[in-house]
Amino acid sequence: MKPVAITRFAPSEGPAYFATYLEEHSIASQLVALDAGEAVPRDARAFSGIVFMGGPMSVNDDLPWIAPLLELARDAVRNDIPLLGHCLGGQLISKAFGGSVSPHEVKEIGWGRVEVADNAVAREWLGDLNGFESFHWHGETFTVPPGGTRVLTNRHCANQAFALGRHIGLQCHVEMTEAMIRTWCELGKKEIEASAASRAVQQPEEMQQDLERRLETLHEVADRIYDHWCEGLARS
Repeated sequence: MKPVAITRFAPSEGPAYFATYLEEHSIASQLVALDAGEAVPRDARAFSGIVFMGGPMSVNDDLPWIAPLLELARDAVRNDIPLLGHCLGGQLISKAFGGSVSPHEVKEIGWGRVEVADNAVAREWLGDLNGFESFHWHGETFTVPPGGTRVLTNRHCANQAFALGRHIGLQCHVEMTEAMIRTWCELGKKEIEASAASRAVQQPEEMQQDLERRLETLHEVADRIYDHWCEGLARS
């Protein structure tokens, strides 16, 4: 089977638990490090699946790799190559298929509960799960693109995830690890201070409490999503 392409936009926002999942399931991957100057792949058929990770930039920024990535996403869908987007990655998938991304009135930073939408598509991805505590770090939000279905939501941000056939875009972060959370808390101190007025922003100390238990539960949810996504991987 061809490898899963993992597109990274910032050194601090790598594949994290998703890489662990792939390794545990003996699924090969190839990192595309745009932050290190690598080029956007042109042919989605070189991969069994394509994953976009998170990043501090906006899909609306004037960056040279935005347009090629949007076209790569469209090429993947044309060729039945599954897409998976985490945060910025989910926003890219939304924009590629007619959705929009804009600043959100509530910035979310830290742990917060999300609810599983009450529809058949959400059940395909998450089974009998009603909700869970996820990790968040975003100030923008996407709309569900035409043909997509909302699968996750919460009180601060209506669109926490959508599915489009075998493709899924997430606003929340299910790929977190302890090291990543601690790194983000350190790198994001100024952003946290500047956003303290938001009712959905936690302080670093709160974010780093009880991490072992929280991450174990979060990874169980990630496994459900990744299991279903991997069922669609191109086998030839």
